[in-house]
Amino acid sequence: MAFPYRLDAPELPDFSMLKRLARDQLIYLLEQLPGRKDLFIEADLMSPLDRIANVSILKQHEVDKLYKVENKPALSYSEQLCFLVRPRIKNMRYIANLVNADKLAGRTRKYKVIFSPQKFYACEMVLEEEGIYGDVSCDEWAFSLLPLDVDLLSMELPEFFRDYFLEGDQRWINTVAQALHLLSTLYGPFPNCYGIGRCAKMSYDLWRKLEEEEDSETKGRRPEIGHIFLLDRDMDFVTALCSQVVYEGLVDDTFRIKCGSVDFGPEVTSSDKSLKVLLNAEDKVFSEIRNEHFSNVFGFLSQKARNLQAQYDRRRGMDIKQMKNFVSQELKGLKQEHRLLSLHIGACESIMKKKTKQDFQELIKTEHALLEGFNIRESTNYIEEHIDRQVSPIESLRLMCLLSITENGLNPKDYRSLKTQYLQSYGPEHLLTFSNLRRAGLLTEQAPGDTLTAVESKVSKLVTDKAAGKITDAFSSLAKRSNFRAISKKLNLIPRVDGEYDLKVPRDMAYIFSGAYVPLSCRIIEQVLERRSWQGLDEVVRLLNCSEFAFTDMAKEDKASSESLRLILVVFLGGCTFSEISALRFLGREKGYRFIFLTTAITNSARLMEAMSEVKA
Repeated sequence: MAFPYRLDAPELPDFSMLKRLARDQLIYLLEQLPGRKDLFIEADLMSPLDRIANVSILKQHEVDKLYKVENKPALSYSEQLCFLVRPRIKNMRYIANLVNADKLAGRTRKYKVIFSPQKFYACEMVLEEEGIYGDVSCDEWAFSLLPLDVDLLSMELPEFFRDYFLEGDQRWINTVAQALHLLSTLYGPFPNCYGIGRCAKMSYDLWRKLEEEEDSETKGRRPEIGHIFLLDRDMDFVTALCSQVVYEGLVDDTFRIKCGSVDFGPEVTSSDKSLKVLLNAEDKVFSEIRNEHFSNVFGFLSQKARNLQAQYDRRRGMDIKQMKNFVSQELKGLKQEHRLLSLHIGACESIMKKKTKQDFQELIKTEHALLEGFNIRESTNYIEEHIDRQVSPIESLRLMCLLSITENGLNPKDYRSLKTQYLQSYGPEHLLTFSNLRRAGLLTEQAPGDTLTAVESKVSKLVTDKAAGKITDAFSSLAKRSNFRAISKKLNLIPRVDGEYDLKVPRDMAYIFSGAYVPLSCRIIEQVLERRSWQGLDEVVRLLNCSEFAFTDMAKEDKASSESLRLILVVFLGGCTFSEISALRFLGREKGYRFIFLTTAITNSARLMEAMSEVKA
């Protein structure tokens, strides 16, 4: 069922070292405030922190009570307060209010602010404005690589997508460069480096600068990872906008996987309690079905249940010695497997119920028609009906964006009509969201003859100056054309299939979308690996509007072993979907590669739309 890797597939590096490093650094920072202290943690950091240092480790280092950074006053009686936060203005205001309230009450305590993964000048400015800069000590917990699985690292920065691709804010580029620098320090230099996209180029340049400054550290090291790819999310929005149909992707779309774990509610656990489940390679049932098309999962789980029952039934004919061995060696494992099996069966049933409610088949059919460019009128009618029935504001937006990108922008009549219907159906407060989607190039209107309106071209002229590069970034996508049809033809993204596509024995990466579409991001990686450069892909790169940002850096490979040259690190800037991960795992099995994934955060179509939305759910 779960395709085994070829026997000669290279071993994955051990990423547990990253956890140890992060834990040690945090403990060091906590110990700089000797004695008992209360720790205030921002909600976003709770799940990542839990994976690194649990409550008992914090208690060992004299953390007394834990509080959540939230809008209500904190009732802490400790003489020392430590704040573990993201570098955000609202957090600085929260801390300032707390310190100033203490000052008013004539109370003196020690305060320490730990920024993760880095501190920004703007935050220090706020502390100064609020008059408490001298009262707090500031530090950085440079924790930006969380191993979620044996082959998956996440920076847990969901805001990266909106900050960079909408606001043109480059502040996280340094965090990416530092993360890459740490990886090359621990696992040796990367002999071959490929990148596509403006953000990829900036991250690469800054990372190279860091490498040059500390050149001696990696000199002479044997590379463990042979290739690295840096990809911008805006190079392939289509894949991220499609409904996921591999098991792990569906679980994420339905229940939201957060930081590698998922909360299964009573409808899955068949009890009155919810249960938090860690989803990774250690879950033997999950690891066999995670990359499977959903249509195969039920069959696999029922077969697994039968096998499990057969193993339990073996007890019947056992003598005392055999029974003793069975209880001490096998029973615990069987019980654990049984528990996981019933959870995943429950999850499947819950997904099936939800998907039949919203007529999933019809939705998938519409998506496939959009990808292939057939029946556009019918698809537009389907989207209109979706809006009129008020199925879901996020889903309706997603379908409109998919229509826009696959059609290279909507014709003005359709654009106005869909936008009007949407605002009437879901409320005028969504107006700003349309402006955001337009700026990011996700939902655009075809202008007669030219893609820029007069006002936008004036703005672009104003900001062509290099010094205003940040603003140019935000506006560059205004002129973007998606060229999806032409790229799709060039790279054969829509497979031609004679007869039915066999989802049980997939022939290519298109299986992750029921055989209808090969993800563009994954196809590009496949093509570049085949050619060992961008050569011959000039036309594709031009159509992607990335010509000056597609680069190859071939270092000397003589130190790299043939095994390390089959290990490939893929860095997604702006988020990566579980569908893409499944597709590349499949490609790796076919070609004898092993892929490692590093992403700014896990994403899916709903998260993408929420990041662009000005209306908070």
